[in-house]
Amino acid sequence: MALDNQTAVVFGGTSGIGLAIVRRLSAAGARVVATGRDREKLQRALAGLGGASERVQGEAFDARDRQALDAFFARTGPIDHLVLSLGGGEGAGEFRQLDLQTLRRGFEDKFWPQVEAAQASLATLRPGGTVTFITGMAARLSNPGVAGLGAINGALEAMVENLANELAPVRVNAISPGVIDTPWWGRYPAEVRDEIFQQQAETLPVGRVGRADDVAQTAQFLIENGFMTGTVTECDGGMHLV
Repeated sequence: MALDNQTAVVFGGTSGIGLAIVRRLSAAGARVVATGRDREKLQRALAGLGGASERVQGEAFDARDRQALDAFFARTGPIDHLVLSLGGGEGAGEFRQLDLQTLRRGFEDKFWPQVEAAQASLATLRPGGTVTFITGMAARLSNPGVAGLGAINGALEAMVENLANELAPVRVNAISPGVIDTPWWGRYPAEVRDEIFQQQAETLPVGRVGRADDVAQTAQFLIENGFMTGTVTECDGGMHLV
């Protein structure tokens, strides 16, 4: 298989997009290390992988803790690929009323852990390996209520081209998902989520909202294609067109 004898680390690998990436990379032959903060949630996620679980191991720790990150990479040893699917949901809301402390927490939950993990990985990431950030289309939307989320995701995306040059031959890319049907939406009432999904299905050129595996397939492509670096790839169903 394409990723035989390679090791991939997926941060945020316990649900949604991260778990879908774990599933895809392990099916492609990689040895995958999935991380998450909640040990029980991590164990449930790995148990649901079926036959692919023999190539997956889990590590439970808080990626916001730099000492824990450094210790993790020291334990794991050499790796080939790093996927950063860490994130939270704070930072959304119309700017006039936005509690800026929630925006600060949004950066602490997504921007800083992804950057810290990327930096910490360099001690063990092989030359020619890959780093893939998972960002979000909020970075390029002009809709009311998403300025904070745009700032978080845009800050990550602004680093991609620079890191691709600085860290070469490591390849650095990002995926910018649109509206993806994942447990992330569980923070909203069901009727709000359903209304958003229906609106997206009616508006997007592809006629549906995204699935976690759509993003996972993009991650696998960026990892396997040795001619891709310095890119932010939109996996948004055409949201940027409308």
